[in-house]
Amino acid sequence: MRLFAAVLPPEAAVAELREALQPLRDDRLTWTAQAGWHFTLAFMGEVRDDVLPELYARLERAAHRTAPFALRLHCCGHFGDRALWAGAAGDLPALRLLAERADAAARRAGVPMEQHRRYTPHLTLARSHGRGTAAPLRPYLDALADFEGTAWQVDTLCLVRSNLPVGGVPGEQPRYETVRAWPLAG
Repeated sequence: MRLFAAVLPPEAAVAELREALQPLRDDRLTWTAQAGWHFTLAFMGEVRDDVLPELYARLERAAHRTAPFALRLHCCGHFGDRALWAGAAGDLPALRLLAERADAAARRAGVPMEQHRRYTPHLTLARSHGRGTAAPLRPYLDALADFEGTAWQVDTLCLVRSNLPVGGVPGEQPRYETVRAWPLAG
Protein backbone atom coordinates (compact mmCIF):
# COMPACT_ATOMS: atom_id res chain seq x y z
CA MET A 1 0.00 0.00 0.00
CA ARG A 2 1.14 3.53 -0.75
CA LEU A 3 0.77 5.37 2.58
CA PHE A 4 1.35 8.66 4.37
CA ALA A 5 0.57 10.07 7.81
CA ALA A 6 -1.55 13.21 7.73
CA VAL A 7 -3.67 15.80 9.46
CA LEU A 8 -7.01 16.30 7.70
CA PRO A 9 -8.71 19.70 7.98
CA PRO A 10 -12.36 19.64 9.06
CA GLU A 11 -15.14 20.41 6.57
CA ALA A 12 -15.60 23.96 7.93
CA ALA A 13 -11.94 24.79 7.16
CA VAL A 14 -12.23 23.20 3.73
CA ALA A 15 -15.36 25.27 3.03
CA GLU A 16 -13.60 28.54 3.95
CA LEU A 17 -10.69 27.75 1.66
CA ARG A 18 -13.00 26.61 -1.14
CA GLU A 19 -14.83 29.96 -0.92
CA ALA A 20 -11.56 31.92 -1.05
CA LEU A 21 -10.40 29.95 -4.09
CA GLN A 22 -13.67 30.11 -6.05
CA PRO A 23 -12.94 33.36 -7.91
CA LEU A 24 -9.37 32.24 -8.68
CA ARG A 25 -9.99 28.89 -10.32
CA ASP A 26 -9.16 28.74 -13.99
CA ASP A 27 -7.69 26.23 -16.38
CA ARG A 28 -4.13 27.54 -16.24
CA LEU A 29 -3.51 25.20 -13.28
CA THR A 30 -4.58 21.68 -12.38
CA TRP A 31 -6.50 22.12 -9.12
CA THR A 32 -6.42 19.37 -6.53
CA ALA A 33 -9.69 17.79 -5.44
CA GLN A 34 -10.96 19.07 -2.11
CA ALA A 35 -11.47 15.50 -0.91
CA GLY A 36 -7.69 15.16 -1.06
CA TRP A 37 -6.77 18.28 0.91
CA HIS A 38 -4.49 17.32 3.76
CA PHE A 39 -1.26 18.19 5.58
CA THR A 40 1.17 15.34 4.93
CA LEU A 41 3.23 14.61 8.04
CA ALA A 42 5.34 11.70 6.78
CA PHE A 43 5.24 10.21 3.29
CA MET A 44 6.02 6.50 3.41
CA GLY A 45 5.50 5.35 -0.17
CA GLU A 46 4.88 1.66 -0.72
CA VAL A 47 4.64 -0.17 2.62
CA ARG A 48 4.80 -3.96 2.80
CA ASP A 49 1.86 -5.73 4.46
CA ASP A 50 4.11 -7.46 7.01
CA VAL A 51 5.22 -4.05 8.35
CA LEU A 52 1.67 -2.74 8.91
CA PRO A 53 1.01 -4.15 12.43
CA GLU A 54 4.20 -2.55 13.78
CA LEU A 55 3.50 0.68 11.91
CA TYR A 56 -0.02 0.86 13.35
CA ALA A 57 1.27 0.29 16.88
CA ARG A 58 4.00 2.92 16.57
CA LEU A 59 1.70 5.54 15.05
CA GLU A 60 -0.81 4.88 17.81
CA ARG A 61 1.94 5.55 20.38
CA ALA A 62 2.95 8.73 18.56
CA ALA A 63 -0.65 9.97 18.68
CA HIS A 64 -1.03 8.98 22.32
CA ARG A 65 2.08 11.02 23.25
CA THR A 66 0.88 14.15 21.38
CA ALA A 67 -1.62 16.60 22.85
CA PRO A 68 -4.34 18.11 20.64
CA PHE A 69 -3.38 21.52 19.26
CA ALA A 70 -4.86 24.47 17.36
CA LEU A 71 -4.26 24.97 13.65
CA ARG A 72 -5.75 27.09 10.89
CA LEU A 73 -5.26 27.48 7.16
CA HIS A 74 -3.19 30.55 6.50
CA CYS A 75 -2.01 32.48 3.47
CA CYS A 76 -0.38 30.55 0.64
CA GLY A 77 2.96 29.75 -0.89
CA HIS A 78 4.55 27.93 -3.78
CA PHE A 79 7.23 25.44 -4.68
CA GLY A 80 9.02 27.04 -7.62
CA ASP A 81 6.64 27.54 -10.51
CA ARG A 82 5.09 24.10 -10.22
CA ALA A 83 2.84 24.02 -7.12
CA LEU A 84 0.57 26.42 -5.22
CA TRP A 85 -0.27 25.60 -1.62
CA ALA A 86 -2.10 26.88 1.46
CA GLY A 87 -0.04 27.18 4.60
CA ALA A 88 -0.77 26.62 8.26
CA ALA A 89 -0.69 28.85 11.32
CA GLY A 90 -1.31 28.15 14.97
CA ASP A 91 0.69 25.70 17.05
CA LEU A 92 3.25 24.90 14.36
CA PRO A 93 5.75 23.46 16.86
CA ALA A 94 3.14 20.84 17.82
CA LEU A 95 2.45 20.08 14.15
CA ARG A 96 6.18 19.70 13.47
CA LEU A 97 6.54 17.46 16.53
CA LEU A 98 3.70 15.24 15.29
CA ALA A 99 5.39 15.08 11.85
CA GLU A 100 8.69 14.07 13.49
CA ARG A 101 6.94 11.41 15.57
CA ALA A 102 5.12 10.00 12.52
CA ASP A 103 8.39 9.87 10.59
CA ALA A 104 10.18 8.16 13.50
CA ALA A 105 7.31 5.69 13.91
CA ALA A 106 7.59 4.68 10.26
CA ARG A 107 11.38 4.31 10.43
CA ARG A 108 11.22 2.21 13.60
CA ALA A 109 8.54 0.01 12.06
CA GLY A 110 10.90 -0.75 9.19
CA VAL A 111 9.55 1.57 6.50
CA PRO A 112 12.42 2.90 4.37
CA MET A 113 12.02 6.67 4.55
CA GLU A 114 13.66 9.44 2.56
CA GLN A 115 16.29 11.52 4.29
CA HIS A 116 14.62 13.70 6.90
CA ARG A 117 14.15 17.38 5.96
CA ARG A 118 12.73 20.30 7.87
CA TYR A 119 8.97 19.95 7.78
CA THR A 120 7.10 22.60 5.76
CA PRO A 121 3.37 22.36 6.52
CA HIS A 122 1.37 22.83 3.34
CA LEU A 123 -1.84 21.76 1.69
CA THR A 124 -1.41 21.47 -2.10
CA LEU A 125 -4.02 23.47 -3.99
CA ALA A 126 -2.87 23.33 -7.61
CA ARG A 127 -0.04 22.32 -9.90
CA SER A 128 1.26 23.67 -13.18
CA HIS A 129 0.22 21.58 -16.16
CA GLY A 130 3.84 20.96 -17.06
CA ARG A 131 3.12 21.57 -20.74
CA GLY A 132 5.20 24.39 -22.18
CA THR A 133 5.54 27.38 -19.89
CA ALA A 134 4.23 27.23 -16.35
CA ALA A 135 1.28 29.39 -15.34
CA PRO A 136 2.35 32.49 -13.39
CA LEU A 137 1.58 31.92 -9.71
CA ARG A 138 1.93 35.57 -8.60
CA PRO A 139 -1.77 36.45 -9.17
CA TYR A 140 -2.84 33.54 -6.94
CA LEU A 141 -0.25 34.34 -4.28
CA ASP A 142 -1.38 37.97 -4.20
CA ALA A 143 -5.07 37.06 -4.04
CA LEU A 144 -4.55 34.64 -1.13
CA ALA A 145 -1.91 36.66 0.75
CA ASP A 146 -4.38 37.79 3.42
CA PHE A 147 -6.33 34.53 3.72
CA GLU A 148 -6.85 33.49 7.34
CA GLY A 149 -9.00 30.49 8.12
CA THR A 150 -10.78 29.84 11.40
CA ALA A 151 -8.78 27.82 13.92
CA TRP A 152 -9.72 24.23 14.66
CA GLN A 153 -8.46 21.64 17.11
CA VAL A 154 -6.25 18.96 15.58
CA ASP A 155 -7.19 15.87 17.55
CA THR A 156 -6.44 12.98 15.17
CA LEU A 157 -3.45 11.44 13.42
CA CYS A 158 -4.50 9.70 10.20
CA LEU A 159 -2.80 7.04 8.12
CA VAL A 160 -3.93 7.58 4.55
CA ARG A 161 -3.69 5.32 1.52
CA SER A 162 -2.98 6.97 -1.81
CA ASN A 163 -4.56 5.23 -4.79
CA LEU A 164 -2.78 6.56 -7.86
CA PRO A 165 -4.69 7.04 -11.11
CA VAL A 166 -4.48 4.07 -13.46
CA GLY A 167 -6.97 4.99 -16.15
CA GLY A 168 -4.75 7.37 -18.10
CA VAL A 169 -7.57 9.92 -18.17
CA PRO A 170 -6.21 13.49 -18.42
CA GLY A 171 -6.73 15.34 -15.14
CA GLU A 172 -7.41 12.15 -13.17
CA GLN A 173 -6.19 12.57 -9.59
CA PRO A 174 -5.18 10.22 -6.80
CA ARG A 175 -7.92 8.99 -4.48
CA TYR A 176 -7.23 9.02 -0.76
CA GLU A 177 -8.73 6.81 1.91
CA THR A 178 -8.06 6.88 5.63
CA VAL A 179 -6.80 3.43 6.61
CA ARG A 180 -6.51 4.10 10.36
CA ALA A 181 -6.90 7.09 12.67
CA TRP A 182 -5.77 7.61 16.24
CA PRO A 183 -6.86 10.32 18.68
CA LEU A 184 -4.21 12.67 19.99
CA ALA A 185 -4.07 12.15 23.73
CA GLY A 186 -0.83 13.63 25.12
